[in-house]
Amino acid sequence: MAKDYSVFDIVGPNMIGPSSSHTAGAARLGKSASKIAGQPVKEVKFLLHGSFAETYKGHGTDKALVGGILGFDPDDARIKHSFELAKEQGVKFEFIKTDLGENTHPNTVKMEMILEDGSKSSVMGASIGGGNIKLTEMDGLALDFNGARNSVVLEIKDIPGAISFITGLLGYNNKNIAIVSSVEEEYKRQLREELEQKQQKLQEKRAQMEQGRYRKS
Repeated sequence: MAKDYSVFDIVGPNMIGPSSSHTAGAARLGKSASKIAGQPVKEVKFLLHGSFAETYKGHGTDKALVGGILGFDPDDARIKHSFELAKEQGVKFEFIKTDLGENTHPNTVKMEMILEDGSKSSVMGASIGGGNIKLTEMDGLALDFNGARNSVVLEIKDIPGAISFITGLLGYNNKNIAIVSSVEEEYKRQLREELEQKQQKLQEKRAQMEQGRYRKS
């Protein structure tokens, strides 16, 4: 099946900065996180993974992420001064290099935010090239969408008719649905991986305890 390409995949987006992946994508990730939060962000920690962590200063990823949190588009000239503008607005920010997992895209960032009312929110996503992004997690809930369309994210019980009921409500309110996707399988995969890791650690501890008993005897 042929892949659908956007004009951004071919010529790249309008942007401020040297790299579509490290600046345009980063700005879109920050802006998406800010929109998902639903209210002004007062503090944010950017947990940077892979190549984001290695090159975020030289490629302007840091300024693009902060600009996105402030609501700037990738081609907004204010991104160059996002640090100063954030400080003027009382927005605190911090960049932390980390490892978000072996199978995580190298251009991934997790944004841990404290909002205006004191509540917390987190969003994780990756810049996948050409200024395109993929959002993979929101407040611990697995996601899989690119932010290109208006989206509704729901966490529902797995009961017969649940999705049908929701799509019916949207249709009743004259809303057309382009894509419906479920991340249930991805969520189950993450749970299995976490369980396997815990079991492995438990086995290692048991082995260490057995070795300790053997040495004492």
